[in-house]
Amino acid sequence: MLNVLSRQASGPFCDGMSRRGFIKVGGLLFGGLSLPELLRAESAAGIRNSHKSCIMIFLPGGPPHQDMFDLKPDAPAEIRGEFRPIGTNVPGIEICELFPELAKRMDKFAIIRSIVGATGDHYAHQCMTGRPHQNQPPGGWPSIGAWVSRLKGAVNPGVPPFVSLAYKCAHGPWGDPGAAGFLGVAHSPFRLIGGNSDEMVLQGITLERLKNRQQLLTSFDTFRREADTRGLMDGIDSFNQQAIGILTSSKLAEALDINQEKPETVARYGKGIIQPRDDGAPRMTENFLIARRLVEAGARVVTLNFSRWDWHGGNFRQGREDMPMLDKAVTALVDDLHERGLDKDCTVVVWGEFGRTPQVNKDAGRDHWPQVSCALLACGGMKTGQVIGSTNRLGEHAKDRPVKFGEVLATVYENMGLMRNQERIFDLRGRPHGLVDEGIEPMRELI
Repeated sequence: MLNVLSRQASGPFCDGMSRRGFIKVGGLLFGGLSLPELLRAESAAGIRNSHKSCIMIFLPGGPPHQDMFDLKPDAPAEIRGEFRPIGTNVPGIEICELFPELAKRMDKFAIIRSIVGATGDHYAHQCMTGRPHQNQPPGGWPSIGAWVSRLKGAVNPGVPPFVSLAYKCAHGPWGDPGAAGFLGVAHSPFRLIGGNSDEMVLQGITLERLKNRQQLLTSFDTFRREADTRGLMDGIDSFNQQAIGILTSSKLAEALDINQEKPETVARYGKGIIQPRDDGAPRMTENFLIARRLVEAGARVVTLNFSRWDWHGGNFRQGREDMPMLDKAVTALVDDLHERGLDKDCTVVVWGEFGRTPQVNKDAGRDHWPQVSCALLACGGMKTGQVIGSTNRLGEHAKDRPVKFGEVLATVYENMGLMRNQERIFDLRGRPHGLVDEGIEPMRELI
């Protein structure tokens, strides 16, 4: 696998799970042969479909719903916290004052204030699969990207259908925010961040240098040249050669090269922070731009994570650092999708694994609160400029229209044309499964 080396960071979330990672470019080329297998499957099935896509932005740690998109200004001080609501360009919708750019564009977004069904554990599983991690079938539940890879295939032979920009944790249920599950390694994400050490390396490229076009392309060329020198291209079938072509393709390299963008476009996304805060993902606002470029290049599902939101202490201090960065990056992304005519085809989802306690604790933080959380959606041809669901006066529970994780993913699948004739795939024991659980439907408020 091609790796792009970066600084390593480690440290536990509140549940003690360790975190470390490094940038990479690649798939399971020489071990599981995921790319060759995927290419064979595409060839056999003749899969060539329209380019609908999704960018999934995961906020690891559990973002505070009542400090972002469901403020409670009339609640007691120990509930409402330090932030104040501001009006938006949609009458009647208010959000946190730290999202001024989003407030100007609320008509392009939809807020869900009543996500239910979380377990309170630190993991990306429900956001990526729409299902809890308990009682999984053999092989595990496939993530959204794996399903789309299996059912839609690649748009462009030089760009994998499922690409992950997510900082991969080393251990535990956090460790794989885009697993292929029982669909198999052929539909695993083509990872650009995180992984193991037993892979081929792009020498000299760090996360800091990823934006340097010349160094990036030189490393791709060096890998291609070394592969030829070692004879890797001889004696392998055309699918392996095509897989190596993906790993070294100019189209993939160009998608990662944001220096091809106008400086003012890059500036719209803000300046990211490479080093994670303690134990989360880097605050790389540039990854939002890379995600858009990957979708334009042909990726169907791009996942990324941003910062660390497990704020048991210093909730408001950390919010003042991270929320303006998220505000700038996500609005720049949505603006770009609209300006480039991609807003009908690319669905954007922003959410975390659970919400936070209404009560502010003694350390000025909020603790785990699985009873309710929120999500932000945009584009995909959806009906935006609205709020779906509500919570009670203290933000403790869903007051009306509780929304399950699976309903959000069913909506994305609907936007991508997969729900109408939902195909059932057999797990490792021969049991058939669909994209979502029985009875789960797309959200009609959005479709």
